[in-house]
Amino acid sequence: MAPKEPVVSATSDSSSPAASVIDDGSLKFVYEQGGNNALPSYQEATGAPVETRSPLGYKVRWVSATMLNIGMMIGTGVFSTPSTILSDTGSVGLSLIFWTIGFVVAAANLAVYLELTSYFPSRSGSEVVYLEQAYPRPKYLLPTTFAVQAVILSFSSGNAIEYLFQVADYSPTNWQLKGVAIAGYTVAVLLLSFHTRFSLYLVNVVTIVKLVTLIFISILGLVVLGGHTRVPDPTANFRNAFEGTTNSGYGITNALVKVMFAYNGYQNAMNVVNEVKNPVKTLKKSASLGLITVAVLYVLCNIAYFAAVPKAELVKSKQIAATLLFSAVFGSRGATRGLSFLIALSAFGNLIAVLIGQSRMIRECARQGVIPFPKFWVNTRPFGTPLGPYFIKWFVTIIMILAPPAGDAFNFIVDLQSYPAAVFSALLAVGIFLIRRQRKKIGKTETEFRAWNIAAIFTVLVNIYLLAMPWYPPAGEQTAETSVSGTQHTALLDWESNDNELQLIFFSVSASLAICGIYYVVWIYLLPKWYNYQIRQEVLVLEDGSNTHRLVKVPNEEVAAWDEEHDVEGNLRRRTSGGDGGDSKEDA
Repeated sequence: MAPKEPVVSATSDSSSPAASVIDDGSLKFVYEQGGNNALPSYQEATGAPVETRSPLGYKVRWVSATMLNIGMMIGTGVFSTPSTILSDTGSVGLSLIFWTIGFVVAAANLAVYLELTSYFPSRSGSEVVYLEQAYPRPKYLLPTTFAVQAVILSFSSGNAIEYLFQVADYSPTNWQLKGVAIAGYTVAVLLLSFHTRFSLYLVNVVTIVKLVTLIFISILGLVVLGGHTRVPDPTANFRNAFEGTTNSGYGITNALVKVMFAYNGYQNAMNVVNEVKNPVKTLKKSASLGLITVAVLYVLCNIAYFAAVPKAELVKSKQIAATLLFSAVFGSRGATRGLSFLIALSAFGNLIAVLIGQSRMIRECARQGVIPFPKFWVNTRPFGTPLGPYFIKWFVTIIMILAPPAGDAFNFIVDLQSYPAAVFSALLAVGIFLIRRQRKKIGKTETEFRAWNIAAIFTVLVNIYLLAMPWYPPAGEQTAETSVSGTQHTALLDWESNDNELQLIFFSVSASLAICGIYYVVWIYLLPKWYNYQIRQEVLVLEDGSNTHRLVKVPNEEVAAWDEEHDVEGNLRRRTSGGDGGDSKEDA
């Protein structure tokens, strides 16, 4: 029997191409087009409706898009992780190769993100959208699970705040650290809350300072290599560069995780794609430029560290690599204190870049209808900014600063945040092939960008590898870094012990995902069955121009009438004057 051909139908206004619906038998795809000069696209109807006019504006130009990516990539990793990556790889040569491998992995991932963006060029939120569309059935399962994780684990790490105290040459107490972290995060949220254009300007300025810092370190390294500083033998680490290379797969995996963490952020601008004019064209240029720039600076900075600091000192020292470099070259406390200020500024810039991107991600979760009170999360009044998402990030972060003690407990919670991200990243990598299959099935394969197949396959394999390798025990019992997030802390790995941190993270994450699944089954299937109603989605249009899905309870006897009155997205086929199209039903 020949496969069923997709059926093209129409909503209330069949003269408009925007009314087109393609029904392939199990899914319904609707025609959508935003106001950001992107090409029209089709998306599965359960997805959040495209906002034809972004209430957040169109203020993200290619420079801001570039800086959003660079600002998130450059945090404290390039200053602190080179020594631990050197320890994991065992040699200077392999360490430098890994920083290059990190670029290749990030470039392949970026190609996947660009292709996904080209399918949905008027939807902000990146992973939120791509997972929603790659896994539309069971209906609302992936959006619900992702939204729960995104909101509950939406805190940001403020552990780099200690560099501010190093500027003052002061050793703070635990509560002094917490107090300054709260103040710093609150200032960041307030700066972003009142004006979108100013928030982008702030990212641009701080990111430029970060770039100048890395350029200075890179040039300093070349000067050291030229023999023009007090460093006695600047080429010592490059002779026999591969001496000591590890044969431990576990160490190599740790190094790869840390390098990839250092590059994370190459996709940040995809979170604001509906605020970018001509998004695919703009992001192809800006994201590629940002990633290449950061990769070159990362390698040059590592060369600078290796030129100035002996290998043994880099591996054993508790000071960060950049501090060792400045101490070796300048020998003055003032220079290292100035560096501490720049590192603190770099951490702050990373913080605001992440805030901007993740606020849009949380807002998009709400627009899917799976978070209670969607109006609160979606509304951009009074300042044209996503105040709801900013507030929840601030609230959760403050709790995480105050509640756990500093050290291993905090690092464990950071890792608990990171492993679900790795799960979703693997699902997303596989999802690109599912979306390609959807597009082929409905005859809509045209797109502004398509990743090479080898890049997409490589991305899938890397994500599966990173997801699986932490659970392969190393040979024997050893002291090693156990972070899956890139944060630095050590713990004794005893794979026979029930107390092992990685095992605890695994079971905690599995339990949280299982709880999401149980909640979904109860919410979507059991409660409607017990109380004789069905869940339907409706589109709400808010006063600021935002639109969102809201899931409502429709009594079984009213379902037929409801489906007759609403199209597949949840729009009223005939809107009455006044009202927003749906306050008559109880929220699901």
